[in-house]
Amino acid sequence: MKSLLNSNEDGLFYCKKKTRISMRFNVKNIIGITAFLISQGMIAQFYIGAQSGIGNIQSDVKGTTAGNRLGGAVKVGYIYSLTDHIGIGSGVEFAQYKQQVYLSNSSVTLSRFEVDAATSAFVYNVTTSNYKEEQTLHAVQIPLFVQYSTNINKGVGFNFRAGAKYFLPVNYKIEATANSVNGSAYYPDVNLNITDLPEYGFGGQRNYSASGEYQTKGIVMSMFELGFTFDIGKKNALYAAMFLEKGYGSILNQDQDKSYLGYNPTSAENRKANGLYSTDKNAKIQPVAFGLTLGWNFK
Repeated sequence: MKSLLNSNEDGLFYCKKKTRISMRFNVKNIIGITAFLISQGMIAQFYIGAQSGIGNIQSDVKGTTAGNRLGGAVKVGYIYSLTDHIGIGSGVEFAQYKQQVYLSNSSVTLSRFEVDAATSAFVYNVTTSNYKEEQTLHAVQIPLFVQYSTNINKGVGFNFRAGAKYFLPVNYKIEATANSVNGSAYYPDVNLNITDLPEYGFGGQRNYSASGEYQTKGIVMSMFELGFTFDIGKKNALYAAMFLEKGYGSILNQDQDKSYLGYNPTSAENRKANGLYSTDKNAKIQPVAFGLTLGWNFK
């Protein structure tokens, strides 16, 4: 049995190593091509722009619901023409996602194993009233895409872009609030329930409020844009398009499940806001966005 477990651990380590090598390879390629395009700036089309729409930090964490999803980004970049109709582009973008997340069942009790100050293991039960998180995610995006363009009328062009982005979170912060929080303990070894012992971290608190932050990692996104350019003079054009972006993998980076409100061994207050998404270390947390983009092209 021991050799089988060692074999599985080695196997997992090998897979993670391959994933890290693959990610570094992808990032180096994207950055390398971006640098090449910038070095070709004299014969490339420069653009600036902004996009806005629905920005959803998609999650498969059970028992949670997200709402009020908003997202946007500002961007600059180059498109290097390969032919009259085909070009390859890259640049850098700064994106923001904002949303509210709350429990689907507001009175549900969530449990996790914890260890108290005397190193005794117990089941930590947390129940909240009207708990919600205001989530804000900031990220740097590095796109790499192919563009097809053609004139459909005098001064009007059709554009289609497809490619990928490296999505690198800068920070993923939460503001957690609840009308009330109650934390209790169950010690299975001695069949003991503790509901009100504040000096050891068990009991209730009203008007809970705390800040927290998720640990994150970079992922790859697909991107598509469909739009039009409208010439404004000989050297400038207005660009308007619809866009769709979807992340693959998970931006969440943690090695163990946590209670969404942490255990404080010395008080029933000041519990750490770990966040609802931290309750499942294997959760897939992926940015998905669609909406409108406006830009200005310098020919």
